[in-house]
Amino acid sequence: MRILYRSRQFWPAFNASPTPEELVLAHRYLSPPLMSIFTQMHPSEQAHSLRITRQLIRRGETQPDLLVAALLHDSGKNHHPLKVWERVTVVLGKFLLPDQVRRWGSGRPRGWRRAFAVAEQHAEWGAQMAAQAGAAPLAVALIRRHQFPLDHHPDSLEDRLLHELQQLDDES
Repeated sequence: MRILYRSRQFWPAFNASPTPEELVLAHRYLSPPLMSIFTQMHPSEQAHSLRITRQLIRRGETQPDLLVAALLHDSGKNHHPLKVWERVTVVLGKFLLPDQVRRWGSGRPRGWRRAFAVAEQHAEWGAQMAAQAGAAPLAVALIRRHQFPLDHHPDSLEDRLLHELQQLDDES
């Protein structure tokens, strides 16, 4: 069922691009160095991040580090942009062979394992970029951890914010 959900979600999301009005939201929460990272993201990744940020705001979330993390959580994909077929391969691989995909993704982003490495390592790359651009430590931690599901009830501020980000990231 999850694969059907992802496939219906894929094409409209892949072709998405933020409007100038939507980009105002990113400017509201990102400093110029962080905005520079955001503008380097693929337009579909920008639209995805803005969708999550808008949903957080609609839920009444005002924590600035969470909103920064929502906008930049996939920015590490800038290191090695993926083609459409690579994105499809990763989604199918995660569904069919999740443990194998993690192993394939642990190495350097080369050859046929490149897409899996990007999928597995982009959170760390994005966290490093955000830290270098001056993001707050909490925002950096949320970016770094967004790919790793919590294995316990969110009992700290960071875990609660991470849970919110992950929940919306999975849905968007």
